[in-house]
Amino acid sequence: MAKDDPPPSPRPLIPEHFIDVPSQRLYYLSLGLLLQAAKAFDVLQNIFSTEGTNHYGRKWLCIDFAYVAVLSQLRIPRLTYGKAAVLVQVIFLWLADGLLFGGISLNLGEQIPGQHGHAALQKRIDVASTPEVFHWTDAFSPWRLASLLFDVDNKNQHLMGQHTVHMSPISTAQLNPDGHPFCLSPPGYAVFVPVLVNGTAPTSVRYSFTPLTHIDGQSGAGRVEHVEMNAKELKALAQARLEGLQVERISNSAECEYDEYDDDDDDESLPPQSRLQKAESLTHVRITKPGTIRLERVLDSSGGPVKLLHPLEMAVVPCPSAQYADESLTPEGAIRCAGDNRLDLTIDIRGVPPLSLKWSKDVNGKKETFLVDNIEDSNPTPRGTGDERDIVRSALRIFQKFKVPLSLTVNSLGRVTFILENVIDGLGNVVPLDQGKTTDVIRSHGVVLDSKTARSLNILARPTVSFRNCGPGAPAPLLLGSETSLDLALNSGDTLDAPWDIQVRYDPSEISHTSSESKNLSLQTEADSKSLQVGVAASGEYTITSIKGKYCDGDVLAPETCRVVQKPLPTAEIEWKRIHECSGDTGVSASMILHGTPPFQVYYRTQRDNESPRDLVQTFTNSRGTITLQPEHSGHYFYTFLQLSDVNYKKVPLDGPSIDQIVHPLAAADFLSPAQGRNKKVVNSCSGNMTDTDVDLRGTPPWNLELQIVGPHSTDSIVIRDITSSPARIQVPIPSIVDKEGGMFEVDLVNVEDVYGCKRPVSVPGISVNVRRVQPTAKFYSKDGRRQTTILEEEEAELPLRLTGDGPWKVKYRHVDSSEATQSAILASPNDYLHVKGRGTYEIVGVSDSQCPGTIVVGENTYEVTWVPRPSAKLSSRTLSTFEPYNRSHVLPTICQGQDDYVDLELTGRPPFQVMYNVAANDASGGGTVVLDQPTMNSIQPRARFQLHTSTPGRKYYEVKQIGDAAYPLHKHRNALIPRSERLLFEQMVFPKPSAKFKTDNRLSYCLNDVLTPREPASTDGTILLAGSPPFQLQLSIRNLAANKVRVETVEVKEKSWKLNLPSYYFTSVGPYQVTIDSVHDSSHCEQAELDPLHRSIWIDVAETAAIIPLEQKKDYCVGDIVQFELEGTPPWTIGYRINGKSYTRDAKVSPFSIVQQQSGEFTITSIAHQQKMCKAAITNLQMTVHPLPSAQVGHGKRIYQDIHEGDQAEILFTLIGEPPFTFTYQRSEPSPKKGGRPGKVLETHTVSGVTTHEYSIFSALEGTWTVTSISDRYCRYPTLQEGLSEKF
Repeated sequence: MAKDDPPPSPRPLIPEHFIDVPSQRLYYLSLGLLLQAAKAFDVLQNIFSTEGTNHYGRKWLCIDFAYVAVLSQLRIPRLTYGKAAVLVQVIFLWLADGLLFGGISLNLGEQIPGQHGHAALQKRIDVASTPEVFHWTDAFSPWRLASLLFDVDNKNQHLMGQHTVHMSPISTAQLNPDGHPFCLSPPGYAVFVPVLVNGTAPTSVRYSFTPLTHIDGQSGAGRVEHVEMNAKELKALAQARLEGLQVERISNSAECEYDEYDDDDDDESLPPQSRLQKAESLTHVRITKPGTIRLERVLDSSGGPVKLLHPLEMAVVPCPSAQYADESLTPEGAIRCAGDNRLDLTIDIRGVPPLSLKWSKDVNGKKETFLVDNIEDSNPTPRGTGDERDIVRSALRIFQKFKVPLSLTVNSLGRVTFILENVIDGLGNVVPLDQGKTTDVIRSHGVVLDSKTARSLNILARPTVSFRNCGPGAPAPLLLGSETSLDLALNSGDTLDAPWDIQVRYDPSEISHTSSESKNLSLQTEADSKSLQVGVAASGEYTITSIKGKYCDGDVLAPETCRVVQKPLPTAEIEWKRIHECSGDTGVSASMILHGTPPFQVYYRTQRDNESPRDLVQTFTNSRGTITLQPEHSGHYFYTFLQLSDVNYKKVPLDGPSIDQIVHPLAAADFLSPAQGRNKKVVNSCSGNMTDTDVDLRGTPPWNLELQIVGPHSTDSIVIRDITSSPARIQVPIPSIVDKEGGMFEVDLVNVEDVYGCKRPVSVPGISVNVRRVQPTAKFYSKDGRRQTTILEEEEAELPLRLTGDGPWKVKYRHVDSSEATQSAILASPNDYLHVKGRGTYEIVGVSDSQCPGTIVVGENTYEVTWVPRPSAKLSSRTLSTFEPYNRSHVLPTICQGQDDYVDLELTGRPPFQVMYNVAANDASGGGTVVLDQPTMNSIQPRARFQLHTSTPGRKYYEVKQIGDAAYPLHKHRNALIPRSERLLFEQMVFPKPSAKFKTDNRLSYCLNDVLTPREPASTDGTILLAGSPPFQLQLSIRNLAANKVRVETVEVKEKSWKLNLPSYYFTSVGPYQVTIDSVHDSSHCEQAELDPLHRSIWIDVAETAAIIPLEQKKDYCVGDIVQFELEGTPPWTIGYRINGKSYTRDAKVSPFSIVQQQSGEFTITSIAHQQKMCKAAITNLQMTVHPLPSAQVGHGKRIYQDIHEGDQAEILFTLIGEPPFTFTYQRSEPSPKKGGRPGKVLETHTVSGVTTHEYSIFSALEGTWTVTSISDRYCRYPTLQEGLSEKF
């Protein structure tokens, strides 16, 4: 038979397609580890915190429970357990939390729980404590676990309980305590009338409601209703009121609308919570219809009646209202014209008379407020003359309707609004009507006609019209075939009155060329435009006759007439005249007389042969003008006038005459690139008997050109013939005397002749030719024939030059010792300098002045530059050293620390010298060397004595880094370091002085007849540290102070650490011994260092047995007392004691020894030992008795709250625990306003003595909280005197 299949395992809560099962296990277990790490951090904070930290335990109880509970719900495979296993997990985690955070304590071994009374004392001095009494039931007691959930003060376990007595006050209730009026808005609204209750919380409120139509003794006039509400209904009503107020505030803030007048009045009438006294509270009754409310009864929390205060009743009436009558202002009457200023309005007002109405007038944003009082019927209902209560009792509240007329005169232009602000009835109810919104709506959206509380109209200005830019003496121009625009300006008028209709009459002029007749024009403006432009095509007179807007008629202002005049086309009278010179026509001129309005533009065209025509224009500012056309090139030219323009007409065609002409321009010549102004152009000539010049020729080639050469003593003329091109280069001969000696001569153009034989003189500036026959030269200057200079490295040298010629000069030179390219310099003086850097020979290779190239003076064209050598240093030959080639270092002989040593340096250069060097030593970490210092040594002589550093041991390295002298001082050449391969290096080994000292100065302890050998191998006491080069010869002296004997021992030590070990020495007497280091020597044979007197010797205490003696000779103590003992011997001591038959041990490091008694019973000292628990002695006669602390309880240790009335008394019961007789102190304090809170100020304190019973009672009729502050029995007192002092301060 097959077995049944096992039921399927439940699926995980988180689907596997979202997070797979192994990942779920990993994530959740990781979360658990993270929580336990956080718990460990909180455990450390709890241990080191000085304040109460029970909140840690409470937090982790909740977290651990939530972790296990959530794990059981996730249903993760392999992490799903049954309910019993989950319960065991929760219990286990809670027990761990209790142990870790102090909710459960285990007194195991030497645990010292800090008791409150001596916690501060144990922090100040080294005080031990006996273990507390421990029972396994204590670990699981509710009191222990409750300390995690609640803040339990262990100090009060001996003083528990308190008795609080309250005096019940007289309760009162008052309807509408502030006397605010209430009214009801339209049906469906309600008001909440407050009831002020003092001294109690009401459980029942009863009131009666009488309708306003009710009359005593008459039937059918409404009936009186009696309403009673219990505590549940009162609470529900208060909650509904708060919700309604919250909804109303949200609605008001979101929509800025005012819907419920009564709720706002009710909210404003409520007394603020800050004004309520401690015992006062507010409750409300809800009224939904008009009537009179009378408060009849209020019951307190105990069911008793509450005293009712006047007033007992009040009236709730319908809220007053006011609005304009529907016929007060029709849409047709919402706009008026200026001058029509009469306005009649009617207002409908409802409410309980007498009524008051507040209204305002808003004129273009300026508001003015008015008030109308005493609106009532001519035969008013009799009213009382007292306050509201008299009015309620005197007559019926009659809700009446009134019509109030308003007759107004409006004199201002613009928007005028009449707003009903608020209305007040005879009971004082104030209802705002416009809610502060109507004015804003009017300003934003214009006229409001459908509002019941606002009426608005616009007073419009009447429009006016006139012509603009046209009038008598300033007619409007009209061009032929086009229109002209007439501008009509509206000087005033309101946009609401737009558009405007304008009537214009037209009368044709007498000289008009048209057959038009007089007519009237009807015009209309744009919707909001205050100007109008009219296009007219006929000349004549236009007159504005009237203007009318949408609502208002207007006026016509001057100028009302505009005359339109037609302008004629421009014309021209042109006369041609030919220009004839020498060989023929050279051009043409046109004389013109222009008709029209200047300025004129004349457009004409020129064309040469078959080339493209060119259109040109010329402007004339008056009616006469002349155009002259003389082309520079010959040819057949055609000239035609095209168009004419004036101010009114543009490019009117001209039928003027045309002309054609064959033009031969006159010949002309000039030097190319002539000189500026009157100064002649200067040309230089350095060689040859001819000079070239360029001439620009104009006219018809070929040309014949005549030149004139003006020399110092003669003038020659030459003619150059058949020049065919322009510009032409002409060779001019240099006069012989100038060619021989040099100098200046001039060349001038005389005349030019063209192909037609027309010769014309030329009057242009000539040119000047400067002839040079001496070449410039260059050479280096030397006084004694030596062209050589010496400078410092990297400085600039100035090489003197001698130059001839006219400056400026350009000199080319090169550095002979380098492969650099030739360099050049521009010099202005014949005695200038070449500025160079770098040593070597410099050579001049070329020179030229401002006019001509020159020559170099051979043999004087080179100059040598040398450098001043830098200073250097080396070891003196008399210095003993060994040179190491691998690092180029000189090794000096070794020396002991502290001995003076030096080396001699030989310096070359110009004294005084400065030597900068590095002093280095081997790095302690073994990673190379470290620079110790970088000093600078000064010397006036070429031989300097160099002091070596021997104050500290180790290998010292010296490196000369930089040397300065008078030529190269260090402060000017700090960056000029000696290359590493050229630096002077030397080194020396300095041996340290041998020394020895004790590692610690702790006293050693031995017993009598012990051998001086190490007792604790792990301890460092008695260890001697040696410095130097092993092996060491160590000499010690051992002095016995009791016997006054000294023994000297010499030991050879091969290591740098040695522990006292002298097997041949025995301690033969009791007392102190002193071991002193006399001397130490090492293998370097250096003098030993001065021994430190503080670490040169140690003391050894040799003792026989230890003893313990109590400081007080008494046998009775209390739990918490400190017992002190005097200890004899050498610390530390080990004390054995027994409590109620159980043995314990305690170590003490100082005497006297103090121990706090934590258990009651028999306490016995059994043994004492010292010298690391050696030399132990048994104690047989040291016993004492420890008594428990007394306790006191008020009300059997509970918190009792009792309410009494005036005249009653309360019994306060005290329970005393301990051995009588008792003495206890109790106090009465102000009761806490909050139940369970701490008592307030202490009112009285009493002490009772000699109580032999375990219970004690007192009776009191006073209010307060009774507590016990201290208690004493036959042996003990709680709290102790020390605790009392610490609590006070």
